[in-house]
Amino acid sequence: MATEQVRLAEAPKQRGVTKHSGVSRFLNQYFYFCMSLLVAVVVIYGFGHTVDNRLVHATPPRPWILWVHGAVFSGWVVFFIFQSALVRTHHVKLHRLTGWFGAALGVLIPVLGIATSIVMFRFRIAHFHEAGIKPFFGLSVLDMTSFALPFLLAIYWRKKPEFHRRLVLIATCALTGAAFVRFPMMPMPHKWAYAGVDALILLGIARDLIVNRRMHIVYRYALPILVACQIFAVQLAFHPPAWWVKLTNAIIG
Repeated sequence: MATEQVRLAEAPKQRGVTKHSGVSRFLNQYFYFCMSLLVAVVVIYGFGHTVDNRLVHATPPRPWILWVHGAVFSGWVVFFIFQSALVRTHHVKLHRLTGWFGAALGVLIPVLGIATSIVMFRFRIAHFHEAGIKPFFGLSVLDMTSFALPFLLAIYWRKKPEFHRRLVLIATCALTGAAFVRFPMMPMPHKWAYAGVDALILLGIARDLIVNRRMHIVYRYALPILVACQIFAVQLAFHPPAWWVKLTNAIIG
């Protein structure tokens, strides 16, 4: 009996979790589900300001691929909420089974995202004569790469939940850059939108510091690399070197 009591007392330490207060207990149980809802709020609020005049009732009508991109992107957000809810309700087997659908959806997102970006850059140049936007293609590449790499690692480490859940969160947060750009109060949106992306990821770090008393190794590596890439992509967009101008001209035309 005494041995069993010792085992139960040490169990939280064995899982890397210290004794929970009310706040840390809540974060331990509900954080990822709440983050899925927060991502949905960011996306709805950001795109809610532009979806009508830039897509639904746009003049001239937007290319069909933009509708497909919007549907797939929205589908990922819904799927993220669904998967988080399955884990929260302890339906782990169903979470793993439906995860293969998410894997297919996740593989499609960067391919479709880059294709949509190229089509839309050409569309804006042809219809609105915005030839100077070509260097901003790097931001689209960054968004898709910032999703794809953590996502692929999440698939690789799907049997390591502590790695998997954080990588999926990072990948999903990376997609919110396009939503933050559309926030009406965002100053110089293409320069500061990534602060919103990083703030979401910082919430994950804060959760770990409160619950586990340390930052997970995923964040220690992923966030600095992501920030460095964001700075580089923004510099390419606003201060494009000759080689980048030449490359975007070759890609976009």
